Amino acid sequence: MKMRKLFLLLLSCFCQASVVNAAEIRLSDAFSLYDTPKYASGFTHFDYVNPQAPKRGKIVLPAYGGFDNFNPFIFKGIAAPEVAELTLDSLGVSPADDPASVYPLIAAKFERPDDNSFIGFILDKRARFANGDKVTADDVIFSFDSLVKKGSPLYRVYYGDVDRVEKVNDRHVRFYFKKGSNNRELPLILAQFKIYSAKDWSGLDFAKPELRVPLGSGPYLVEKFQPGKYIVLRRNPKYWAENLPSRKGFYNFERIRYDYYQDTTVTLQALFAGNIDVREEYIAKIWMSGYDNDIVKSGKVIRENIAHNHPAVLQFFGFNLRLPKFKDKRVREAIGLAFNFDWANENLFYNQYRRIYSYFTNTGMEATGLPKGRELEILYQYRNALDPDVFNKALTLPSHKTPVETRANLRRAVSLLQEAGYDFIDGKMTYLQTGEALEIEVLSNSANGASFTRVMLPFIDNLKKIGIKMTFRNLETNIFKNRLDNFDFEMAILALGVSQMPGNEQKEMWGSAAADVHGSYNIMGIKNPVADKLIDRLIAAHDQKEFQASVRALDRVLLHEHYMIPQWYSPYQRVAYRAGKLAHPSTSLKTGFNIFTWWAQK
Repeated sequence: MKMRKLFLLLLSCFCQASVVNAAEIRLSDAFSLYDTPKYASGFTHFDYVNPQAPKRGKIVLPAYGGFDNFNPFIFKGIAAPEVAELTLDSLGVSPADDPASVYPLIAAKFERPDDNSFIGFILDKRARFANGDKVTADDVIFSFDSLVKKGSPLYRVYYGDVDRVEKVNDRHVRFYFKKGSNNRELPLILAQFKIYSAKDWSGLDFAKPELRVPLGSGPYLVEKFQPGKYIVLRRNPKYWAENLPSRKGFYNFERIRYDYYQDTTVTLQALFAGNIDVREEYIAKIWMSGYDNDIVKSGKVIRENIAHNHPAVLQFFGFNLRLPKFKDKRVREAIGLAFNFDWANENLFYNQYRRIYSYFTNTGMEATGLPKGRELEILYQYRNALDPDVFNKALTLPSHKTPVETRANLRRAVSLLQEAGYDFIDGKMTYLQTGEALEIEVLSNSANGASFTRVMLPFIDNLKKIGIKMTFRNLETNIFKNRLDNFDFEMAILALGVSQMPGNEQKEMWGSAAADVHGSYNIMGIKNPVADKLIDRLIAAHDQKEFQASVRALDRVLLHEHYMIPQWYSPYQRVAYRAGKLAHPSTSLKTGFNIFTWWAQK
């Protein structure tokens, strides 16, 4: 009797604890980092797609460089990222018009406790790989473990706050976070990694580059390919998620072919010849003058400026901070003063571009003027480690609108170099302690190097006037990547995508832990303890005001160090396509160009 009472008492306590735990965990169809998700439960499709888009036709797209493997998540080899994008699904989807939220894909439900100590994914029972196998918790765990243990080293940084992964059952998996982790973005980024089949990889080495096509659960299958030449994908007629709200209106072509080119300019003639169907134009001069022909005038090729709300791609000249010559920020600032954007925009770009002025240009979170409000309060906590200029000097980019301004910028550059221990010796800007003249090699890749030559010439000429020799080298894409991955460069023309909700990826891009990781996005090798703390702050921010202030503070600290020389961006995506063959949704939302929302007219 006593044992029975004890059992009932224990059962009662267990049930009460279960009720408490259940109350602490939220199960939802979608979640947002800060606000309520835009789309309510039961939504049928995202607002920027055509849910009735026909599924038909073929499209030929340009790709650049080459490929020797189909796994873009490893360090070795040159991958074809299009294959992973189109053949693999993720746990959730973050749409272009609500990037801070996650909606169902492989995961049908999301499980989040009030203390943010883990994220749980309850998998859709309909989720299938292309061979009909169910997607299970084992596949999710295998994919995550492969990324962290055998993938590119940057993933160890990216997912560094994950403590362990637990399989609750075949359709339920939880990612527990390290104690003390304040990484509020982690649930969102964990919803976005691609899911492989554990069974398909059995006995194989995930880290080895190869041209075996992995089994996926995405909308397309690889039909045929020739390494470095082309890839053809066909739509999976049994795609399990075709009618999910997060997939409705997407992936409408029966076949997608990628033809590989080494130069973006060559694809213009490919478009006119009908060898490709659409191309995005990256060169302003070509957009203004390269389409002046009968093909365009007759309406066979349509040009369109598509407005977007995307953060500006961070395009810049990046210094290799590991080199002694670039340790002093006065040297970096001096070199930046010689870059004449105004001349290039007027004479080369037809005034189509705007200058990038922030690490987060076009996000609304740029550090402008002097710090104030919450941003100032945050920065003041690190005042002993920061240059007083962070608080007292509003950063402005050098103006070169007149020759007078250019001469003033070059005089300022000489003054900065002299403060840093340089001076003229035989007409060369020389470091007086070593007698070494300041010479710089700038690398670019063949996909855009030809267009940059025109930009570089006045930059090189301005530096020559102050005793600095700059040379410009245009490398094949694969060689360029290899040089960057191994930190074998002095300066390079770089471009990094910027998130609308900056978060965990900032550790990869600017965090000290990533600076010595080969293949990481911290190509320049930034090691700044205050920036590290500010990255942690923005990741941990509990409300939007704190988040935005932390992003501005990080931006200001990075800008004051002159790690890069910012280039330019366009508020539009310039797209040209074959008339009568393609159509795209009509929407007032500035979600930009996404070919996978387009469809074939016939």
